[in-house]
Amino acid sequence: MTKFRTALIVAALLASSAPGFAQGTAEQRAACTGDAFKYCSAHIPSVSAVTACMKANYSKLSDACKASAK
Repeated sequence: MTKFRTALIVAALLASSAPGFAQGTAEQRAACTGDAFKYCSAHIPSVSAVTACMKANYSKLSDACKASAK
C-alpha cells in the first residue's frame, strides 16, 4: 500500500472515529495522523480498533493530538 493511500485511510478513520480523536476538522485530523501511524498502524483499516488503540496510547500521543481530543 502506498504511503499516500495509507495516509488517506488514516485520515478517513480519524474523521469517523469516536468523539475526541480528530472528529471532523482537517486541523484535528492533522494533529493525530502522525500518532495514528506511529502507534496504531497495525489496526488499519478497522475504525474501532484504531480508536481503541488511540485511547490505549493516550499518554504517548503528541500534545497537539491530545488537545484536539478534548
